[in-house]
Amino acid sequence: MTAAFDDWMKTVQAGSEHDLSGFLPAATATPTKLHAAMRYALLGGGKRVRPLLVYAAGALFDADAAIVARAAAAVEMIHAYSLVHDDMPCMDDDALRRGKPTVHIAYDEATALLVGDALQSQAFVVLAEADISVIPPARLAAMLKVLAHASGSAGMCGGQAIDLDSVGLSLTLEQLEQMHQLKTGALLRAAVVLGALAGKDLDAAEMAALDQYSRAIGLAFQVVDDVLDATADSATLGKTAGKDAADNKPTYVSILGLEPSRALAETLRLDAHAALAPFGDKALRLRELADLIVQRKA
Repeated sequence: MTAAFDDWMKTVQAGSEHDLSGFLPAATATPTKLHAAMRYALLGGGKRVRPLLVYAAGALFDADAAIVARAAAAVEMIHAYSLVHDDMPCMDDDALRRGKPTVHIAYDEATALLVGDALQSQAFVVLAEADISVIPPARLAAMLKVLAHASGSAGMCGGQAIDLDSVGLSLTLEQLEQMHQLKTGALLRAAVVLGALAGKDLDAAEMAALDQYSRAIGLAFQVVDDVLDATADSATLGKTAGKDAADNKPTYVSILGLEPSRALAETLRLDAHAALAPFGDKALRLRELADLIVQRKA
C-alpha cells in the first residue's frame, strides 16, 4: 500500500536531514568555525524540495537507496551553498533565511563565502564516494557531470549572473524565463535526472519526458516564488517578503500581473503531469511534488 504523500514527504525530509548531518564534517573538527557555520547553513530548515525530487525520480526505476541518499544530499548542498552566497551583501543582501539570520549575519562575510565554497566541494565528495559495486562508474561520472553542469555558468551561476545584471531593467517574458530556467530550473532538473540515473541509464524518450517535467516545475517554482514574494509576509516565507519589488527586480508578477501569474503556474502544473504520462503509476510522487510546488503557501 502506498503511503500518504504527507507521510512520505516527512519520512524523506527526516531521512535527508539525518544523511546531510552525517555527510558533513563534525562541528568540533578543525576548522571548527567553518564546520559549525556549514552545519548552520545546511541543517534544521528548508522544504528539501530537491531531495524530494531525487527520491521521487529514483522511485521510477527502483534506484538503490544509498545512491539516492548521496544524490539527494549532494544536490541539497549545492542549493544551500547558493543560498548562502545569494544572501551576501555583494549579491541580494538579505538578513533572513529559513526564519533565522543569514550566515554572513550569524557569522561574518568571509565565513559565509567559505561556507558556500566548502558546501559546493562537499557535494561532489559525497556523490563521488558512492559505492561503485552498486552503480557503474560510467553512470556515476554522468551523475557528477549533471550536477556540475547544473551548478555552473550554463546553469545556476549563469542564471544568478543574469539576475544581478537585470536589476532595474525591463525584461521580456522570454528573457525572464531564460534567466529562471538557469537560476532555479537547472538544479531542479538535476535533482530529477540524478534520481533517475541512480536507477538506470536513461534512453532518449525517458530523458525527454523528464526534461519536459523538469522544465515545467522549474518555471512553476519561480512563478509561485514571485507570487508569494508579492503576497505573503516575512514570517510565513522565512525570508524578507517584498524584496524583489523593493530591489526593482523583474518578476513574473511585475510583467504579467498577479492573477495571470497564478494561472501560468497552474498551466505549468498540468504540463508537468502530462509529461509524466509514460511512467504511469510509478510517477505518483513526482506528480504530487508538482502539485506541492504550485499550491504551496511559503
